Amino acid sequence: MLTENTVTKLQEMKLTAMARAFKEQLTDPNINGLAFEDRFGLLVDQEWTSRKNNHLKRLIKQAKFSETGACVEDIEYHSDRNLDSAQIARLASCNYIAERHNILLLGATGSGKTYLACALGMAAVRNFLSVRYVRLPELLTELAIARSSGNYRKVIQQYKKPALLILDEWLLYPLKETEARDLLEIAEARYKKASTIFCSQFDVPGWPEKLGDPIIADAICDRIVHDSYSVIIECKESMRKRKGVTET
Repeated sequence: MLTENTVTKLQEMKLTAMARAFKEQLTDPNINGLAFEDRFGLLVDQEWTSRKNNHLKRLIKQAKFSETGACVEDIEYHSDRNLDSAQIARLASCNYIAERHNILLLGATGSGKTYLACALGMAAVRNFLSVRYVRLPELLTELAIARSSGNYRKVIQQYKKPALLILDEWLLYPLKETEARDLLEIAEARYKKASTIFCSQFDVPGWPEKLGDPIIADAICDRIVHDSYSVIIECKESMRKRKGVTET
């Protein structure tokens, strides 16, 4: 009865992993030779590991990665891509996030920008940092809807929070003035407070033309480009083609 009460109390305190481990200890004859401190330590380890794993799962779900299986260990360093493995390893350490720096991932369609961005995002998640992936067209649509529904500031705050924001398809097409102003709001909200990865087909000198109004463009680029690490991915052959993925 005492054992059942103990298990019930652990479960009521939401120490479910500890409760499960405690029940397993009761049926394991090898555990009897351990001191109380060791047995208790094993219970705490089970609960701690379970909570860490659950936290990691939540962070991965919240990140909304488009490449859910991306990881830095599987990045392909083909000679024509000119990727610096030492630079990628440094970025995977996530020090740039602690320092509030950005990353500019530049390369042609099919060069693997999205995979690399998600791999770096997964590295951040493994360090228990909050991450959010979003395509820029989807973000701009979300902000436009939020403006019309009166939730604009709330959505801006949501995109301010993640330690790392991944903006894919950055400036894929020229923006309207309202869209450029939306990006300025995001850039300002995150400036020197959090890190962002920008995935773009276009080099930085071509960004102002896409952003339109020169004053807004200058303000956005000033908050993004300075203190950023650049990763330029070159490729003679599309990564999709290398992996046998048919492009439609």
